[in-house]
Amino acid sequence: MKKENISSGIGFFQKYLTIWVALCMIAGVLIGKYIPAIPEFFGRFEYANVSIPTAILIWVMIYPMMMKVDFQSIKNVGKNPKGLYVTWITNWLIKPFTMYIIASFFLFVVFKKFITPDLATQYLAGAVLLGAAPCTAMVFVWSTLTKGNPAYTVVQVATNDLIILLAFVPIVKFLLGVSNVPVPWDTLILSVVLFVVIPLAGGILTRINVIKNKGLDYFENEFLPKFDGATTVGLLLMLVLLFSFQGETILNNPLHILLIAVPLTIQTFFIFFIAYGTCKWFRIPFDVAAPAGMIGASNFFELAVAVAIALFGMDSPAALATTVGVLTEVPLMLFLVKIANNTKGWFTQSE
Repeated sequence: MKKENISSGIGFFQKYLTIWVALCMIAGVLIGKYIPAIPEFFGRFEYANVSIPTAILIWVMIYPMMMKVDFQSIKNVGKNPKGLYVTWITNWLIKPFTMYIIASFFLFVVFKKFITPDLATQYLAGAVLLGAAPCTAMVFVWSTLTKGNPAYTVVQVATNDLIILLAFVPIVKFLLGVSNVPVPWDTLILSVVLFVVIPLAGGILTRINVIKNKGLDYFENEFLPKFDGATTVGLLLMLVLLFSFQGETILNNPLHILLIAVPLTIQTFFIFFIAYGTCKWFRIPFDVAAPAGMIGASNFFELAVAVAIALFGMDSPAALATTVGVLTEVPLMLFLVKIANNTKGWFTQSE
C-alpha cells in the first residue's frame, strides 16, 4: 500500500532524483576534466556576476513551480491558522539559525582536520543559503505522499513564497555577515528578483490567463503536465554545468561531499521534528501537521543554488555545498514521509 502511494504521488525522475544528480555529478566532473573548453565557453556569459546560462536553466525549473501556487488561497489564512503559525515560525525564526549553528559546529569543529577554515566558510555560506530557503515546489509531492490537506498545503506554500520576498535577503545578509563572508546587497537583491520575483510574477500571470481562457480543469490536468519534463531537464542540465565547473574541487576533495551532507542531514531531521512535534503538541490534524513538517525540512534548493552561483561563482565551494543539498534531499524526505505515515495515529484527523 505504501509503495503504491509513493509511486503514484511522485514522478519517476523525482523519485530517483538522487541517482540523476549523482550521474550529473559524474558527467559534469568528466566534462570539466577532459573537455574544459565547455565550462570555459559557458563561463564567458555573465552579467553582474550572474551566469546567464544558469539563469535561463533556473527559470526553466522555477517557472512551472510558480504556476502551481494559487495565491487566491491566501484569503483563507484566517481559517485554522495554527498550522500556518508553525510553518512560519519554523521556517523563518528557527530554521536559518539552526542551520548556521549545526553547519558551523560540524564544519569548524568536528571536521576541522579535514576541511580548511576558508573552505569551511564557503561550505557554511552554501548551507546558510539552503537554510534560508524553505521548500516551495516539492512540498506538493511530500504532501501528496502523506495525504496532506491539498488546500491547506497551497496556503502554506503561497504565504511562504511571499515571505521569501521579504525575509530571504536580510536573513542571508545577516548570517553571512556573522560568518565574515562579504555579500553585496545589490547582487543578493538582484538574485532574488531574477530567481523569485520574475518567475513568480510570470507564474501568476500565466495561471490567471490560462484559467480565465480555458478553465481550472484544463490548467491543472492538461496545461501544467506539459511543463513537468522541462523542470527536470532544466535541473539536470544545470547540475551538469555546475559540476563541470566543480570538477577539480570534487576530485581534490571527494570526502567533502560526505562531510557537507552530515550537517545538512541532521538539520533536515531536526527541523522536521520541531514542526511535526509542535503540531502534535497543539493537536493540529495530521493532514496539516505532515506538510508543515515537510515544508521546513526540505529546501528551495533551486533558489539556493542560483544565489550561490550569483554570489560566489559556478566553481565556488558554496555552490558545491548547495548542490549537495540537492543530492541528499529526496532520500531524506522519502524517509521522513515514511516516518510521518507510520505515526499518523498520534494525531487527530480533520473533520
